[in-house]
Order: sequence, then structure tokens, then C-alpha cells
Amino acid sequence: MRKKEITERAVAGLEKLYPDAVCSLTYTDAYQLLIATRLSAQCTDKRVNMETPALFAEFPTPETLAADIKRVEELIKTCGLYKTKAKDLCGIGKMLTEQYGGKVPDTIEELTRLPGIGRKTANLVCGDIFGKPAVVTDTHFIRLCNRLGLVNTTVPLKVETEMRKLLPPEKSNAFCHRAVLFGRDICTARK
Repeated sequence: MRKKEITERAVAGLEKLYPDAVCSLTYTDAYQLLIATRLSAQCTDKRVNMETPALFAEFPTPETLAADIKRVEELIKTCGLYKTKAKDLCGIGKMLTEQYGGKVPDTIEELTRLPGIGRKTANLVCGDIFGKPAVVTDTHFIRLCNRLGLVNTTVPLKVETEMRKLLPPEKSNAFCHRAVLFGRDICTARK
């Protein structure tokens, strides 16, 4: 069976299994999703969702986030790597304020210019917020694509590039969310 056929079957199968798949981070806008996703590195979405309400209550805009790194550190301490993340979050707030008028940009190129933001986060924001075709290459997605024989690499950019060729653009973002759920529930790291 060709890779395109395998991809079509995987898309259809995961649509049936997880019809309402969405991002498991809690957010209300682009700013919140961007910040929550940065916090989720080396941390569970569940933990991030526990910490972000207080963070967003105190720092509801990029302008306010840019101001107080010590307070940001206190609020995100349980998310791990909190000093690096706090530096990035304040840098994101500053850059969004100074270069983007307080708005989150809508391209992968601009998003990856922000401190601590890589392609995975940029794809998530572009797909979930701006409705653009996106391929979010998290560990579950990469594992699933390899096990299905769709890719033969664990390098996120290579997986993203190959999967963009195989996935229907209008289904790519939802497929990534479904792959994460499938990876957590069934296709775990242990074979």
C-alpha cells in the first residue's frame, strides 16, 4: 500500500475514533495558546492548565507579561524549567508589544522569531487560531507516523515536511490532535 493510501486510512480511522479532537491546552485566544504551549515543553498539558489561569489573570496581555520576570517565575514554577520559560515569556510579551502591536503574528516564520517558540508551537497557533494547514510534530505524532511507515525519521522538521506532502491540508491540523490522543491512549512509546 502506498503512503498516500495509508495516510488516508489513518485520517479516516482517527476521525472515527476521535471525532471531536482538539488541543488539550485551555485558552481563549492566540496570546493564551502561544504562552500555554511554550509552558508545555517538558511539562504535561494538565499541569499547564492548572497554572495558566493565575498567570493570565495577572498578565492578561503581552504588554503586562513583559514587565515582571520574577513574578512570572513564581507563577510558573511547577511547570519545570521555569527560569528559562519565564525569560522566554517576558521576551515574547516584549516582542509582541514592540514589534507586533500586541498581536500574535499568523505565520510560522514570524512566530518562530519569538523567544522560545519553535515550529511545533508555531504550527499549533497557525492551525488552531488562524485556521491554516498545520503539522504539529509532537512526540506522539512522530511515533505514529514512523510506526505507520509514513516517515523514517524522528527529526521534527523532516517529519513535518514529509507529512505536509501526504496529509490533506484541510485535515492536517485535526489529524495532529487525533494522533496525540491516539499516542497517549493506544500507540504508546512502549511497543
